[in-house]
Amino acid sequence: MSAAYVVRVAEDAADREACFAVRKEVFVGEQGVPEDIEYDAYDEGAVHVLAVRADGVPLGTGRLLDGAEAAAKTGGDLSVGSLGRLAVAKAARGLGVGVALVGAIEDGARARGLAAVDLHAQTQALGFYERLGYVAYGEEFLDAGIEHRAMRKAL
Repeated sequence: MSAAYVVRVAEDAADREACFAVRKEVFVGEQGVPEDIEYDAYDEGAVHVLAVRADGVPLGTGRLLDGAEAAAKTGGDLSVGSLGRLAVAKAARGLGVGVALVGAIEDGARARGLAAVDLHAQTQALGFYERLGYVAYGEEFLDAGIEHRAMRKAL
């Protein structure tokens, strides 16, 4: 947390819409991900986290899946959560928002008794996640036309 922004669990429809707006800006607008694949069936059951400035402007978001939803993405292991859709608005990059969002998602995973968190990192973001203790495994793969690697961190 910073004096410039706060990270919280998205609690209502307005928070969720703010999360989706950041994702649209970053993934659809900047990276060219088709909007019809950016939002998926996992959004409904996910825990969304939101970083907002003191004036309410959304700065970043991410989501945590657990249970069967996460197991579908992590090879069937119910003790592993899935971190996804981490996005920070261009104007907020370099302020520590991404690190704070990952920390909030990890805290949520710990609170649910999960042993680890998996994610699919864009290859250009591997260094960011490695600095936070994630370890890449497996081969590179394409998701939405962007190279990714699977990563995991034990909690």
